[in-house]
Amino acid sequence: MLRIMPVGDSMTIGSTGDHTWRYRMWRHLCTTYGGPFALVGPRETLYDKAADAPTSYAYAEPDFPRAHLAGWGEGWLHMAPLIGEAVRGCRADVLLVSLGLIDLGFYTNAEQTAQNVREFVAEARAARPRVRMVLLPVIPNTRAASDPSFAAQVDLFNELLAKAAADLDEPRSPLLLASIPPSYDIHTDTYDGTHPNAGGEHKIAEAFADALYQGWGMGEPYTAALGY
Repeated sequence: MLRIMPVGDSMTIGSTGDHTWRYRMWRHLCTTYGGPFALVGPRETLYDKAADAPTSYAYAEPDFPRAHLAGWGEGWLHMAPLIGEAVRGCRADVLLVSLGLIDLGFYTNAEQTAQNVREFVAEARAARPRVRMVLLPVIPNTRAASDPSFAAQVDLFNELLAKAAADLDEPRSPLLLASIPPSYDIHTDTYDGTHPNAGGEHKIAEAFADALYQGWGMGEPYTAALGY
């Protein structure tokens, strides 16, 4: 059984009524992955905007493995101290990680955020030495489009993330750097300039699915037209 843990911020946990990219990814793997797998993690809920808390189970399609390690307003800074216990407790084999925007926006600069990436990787490996990880670069949002200094921090962090992935990759515990889908458009693939709508969910799932296929031969390339 391959145990896959989605790790992320508000774009990964989703909010009330969302499918989430986690669901899209699960559907894709159900169709294309040749062996048993599960989505795992210590959390299951969506974020409830009305309650301002992660208390909702109102998924658009609730009948799927909803487990994850994601939080609204949480970034590398918050997940690095949590990932060891989560990986150990859930026996995760593969981490699909989408973090960084909230760090850069509110907590840490690009260099500090990159250091937290390295701590995250070290903690995950300490818990499970053969864990594999796919890291998604930060997708620029509307703030990056209107704030040149923030855009520069996003670009710098993505460069440092690529360097960390190259530096830390090892045969026993490989790291993959996913690619932001070139067609991702914050005006049409989000509902507010940051958070993905259905189109954005498909494209984030596509980024992870294509990295898994190209890097490790897992599954097949992502095809949203299949109805995920």
